[in-house]
Amino acid sequence: MSQPRVPGESDDRLELSCGEAIAVTDLDLGMREFACDCGSTHAVVMDVHPATRFLPEFLVEVLREVTETTSEEMTEFDTPHLMGMVIEEFPGSVVSHDATDEPDVGCGLLWVSEFDSRRLHEILVELIVELMEHAVSHGDEQALSEFERQMLEFDVAEFVQEYRGDRDFEAETPYDDRE
Repeated sequence: MSQPRVPGESDDRLELSCGEAIAVTDLDLGMREFACDCGSTHAVVMDVHPATRFLPEFLVEVLREVTETTSEEMTEFDTPHLMGMVIEEFPGSVVSHDATDEPDVGCGLLWVSEFDSRRLHEILVELIVELMEHAVSHGDEQALSEFERQMLEFDVAEFVQEYRGDRDFEAETPYDDRE
């Protein structure tokens, strides 16, 4: 038998990788991470968040040009593809939820990772660099050598810090409903 509830309130709970559960409706569009009862801070990503949350616009445009998508619903490279890369690399570290039938949530897909938003950002940049290296490896040796040389000078943590500063992500405060 179904339980009575307030109209418009979702009773969907999202089981996190840390073992805690949160109400899906506790997540909002502006949220990038939240302080969990487990003591960790978890990153929140929604399909409505642009890929430029993590990568510069020029790189997102290049990825859209060179990446073929196989989904009729997601016709161009975007945030769901980025999160798919993380899920593939770190199975069990990211939970996803299809919220398309939940009008109070405001997005279609959402992901909560065991990582905080900065670490998730670093992971995504590392995965894109690996993807780029793989693509360049199919070219000539000179291009691969040049790419590898440039990557020796590239510091992911420094890039993420600078990018987040430019995007003013540090001004965001983690959501904490325990206060």
